[in-house]
Amino acid sequence: MAKKISMRQCVGCGEMKNKKDMMRVLKSAEGPIVLDMTGRKNGRGAYLCMNKECLARAQKNKGLERSFKMSIPAAIYENLEKEFEEGENE
Repeated sequence: MAKKISMRQCVGCGEMKNKKDMMRVLKSAEGPIVLDMTGRKNGRGAYLCMNKECLARAQKNKGLERSFKMSIPAAIYENLEKEFEEGENE
Protein backbone atom coordinates (compact mmCIF):
# COMPACT_ATOMS: atom_id res chain seq x y z
CA MET A 1 0.00 0.00 0.00
CA ALA A 2 1.26 3.49 -0.81
CA LYS A 3 2.31 5.69 2.06
CA LYS A 4 -0.17 8.44 2.80
CA ILE A 5 1.13 11.95 2.04
CA SER A 6 0.51 14.43 4.85
CA MET A 7 -1.17 17.47 3.36
CA ARG A 8 -1.38 20.84 5.08
CA GLN A 9 -3.13 24.07 4.16
CA CYS A 10 -1.14 27.29 3.88
CA VAL A 11 -2.61 30.02 6.10
CA GLY A 12 -1.45 32.56 3.51
CA CYS A 13 -2.73 31.35 0.13
CA GLY A 14 -5.03 28.53 1.29
CA GLU A 15 -3.43 25.93 -1.00
CA MET A 16 -3.09 22.36 0.14
CA LYS A 17 0.47 21.09 -0.20
CA ASN A 18 2.71 18.29 1.00
CA LYS A 19 3.74 18.95 4.60
CA LYS A 20 7.42 18.53 3.67
CA ASP A 21 7.16 21.42 1.19
CA MET A 22 5.92 23.83 3.84
CA MET A 23 7.31 25.52 6.90
CA ARG A 24 5.65 25.36 10.26
CA VAL A 25 4.93 28.38 12.42
CA LEU A 26 4.74 27.31 16.03
CA LYS A 27 2.98 28.73 19.04
CA SER A 28 4.33 26.94 22.09
CA ALA A 29 2.81 26.87 25.54
CA GLU A 30 5.79 28.75 27.00
CA GLY A 31 5.50 31.75 24.77
CA PRO A 32 6.83 33.13 21.56
CA ILE A 33 5.66 32.35 18.06
CA VAL A 34 8.60 31.02 16.06
CA LEU A 35 9.43 29.13 12.89
CA ASP A 36 9.78 25.43 13.51
CA MET A 37 12.17 24.29 10.79
CA THR A 38 12.20 20.70 12.09
CA GLY A 39 8.41 20.41 12.30
CA ARG A 40 8.83 18.34 15.46
CA LYS A 41 8.48 20.80 18.34
CA ASN A 42 5.51 20.68 20.68
CA GLY A 43 2.82 23.28 20.32
CA ARG A 44 0.14 24.51 17.98
CA GLY A 45 1.37 24.69 14.41
CA ALA A 46 0.23 26.58 11.35
CA TYR A 47 1.73 26.03 7.93
CA LEU A 48 3.01 28.45 5.31
CA CYS A 49 4.38 27.94 1.81
CA MET A 50 8.11 28.48 1.49
CA ASN A 51 7.76 31.98 0.09
CA LYS A 52 7.54 35.47 1.53
CA GLU A 53 4.33 36.30 -0.33
CA CYS A 54 2.43 33.76 1.75
CA LEU A 55 3.83 35.21 4.98
CA ALA A 56 2.71 38.67 3.87
CA ARG A 57 -0.66 37.30 2.82
CA ALA A 58 -1.10 35.50 6.14
CA GLN A 59 -0.45 38.81 7.89
CA LYS A 60 -2.94 40.62 5.68
CA ASN A 61 -5.73 38.04 5.91
CA LYS A 62 -5.01 37.30 9.59
CA GLY A 63 -4.44 33.61 8.84
CA LEU A 64 -2.11 33.09 11.80
CA GLU A 65 -4.46 34.97 14.12
CA ARG A 66 -7.24 32.55 13.17
CA SER A 67 -5.01 29.50 13.55
CA PHE A 68 -3.76 30.50 16.99
CA LYS A 69 -6.99 32.21 18.12
CA MET A 70 -5.14 35.28 19.34
CA SER A 71 -3.97 38.64 18.06
CA ILE A 72 -0.40 38.73 16.80
CA PRO A 73 1.69 41.90 17.08
CA ALA A 74 3.58 43.21 14.04
CA ALA A 75 6.89 42.55 15.82
CA ILE A 76 6.23 38.81 15.64
CA TYR A 77 5.69 39.02 11.88
CA GLU A 78 8.97 40.92 11.59
CA ASN A 79 10.75 38.18 13.57
CA LEU A 80 9.18 35.50 11.38
CA GLU A 81 10.34 37.35 8.29
CA LYS A 82 13.91 37.52 9.66
CA GLU A 83 13.88 33.82 10.56
CA PHE A 84 12.46 33.08 7.12
CA GLU A 85 15.33 34.90 5.41
CA GLU A 86 17.88 33.10 7.59
CA GLY A 87 16.25 29.77 6.75
CA GLU A 88 16.40 30.56 3.03
CA ASN A 89 20.12 31.33 3.22
CA GLU A 90 21.07 28.03 4.84
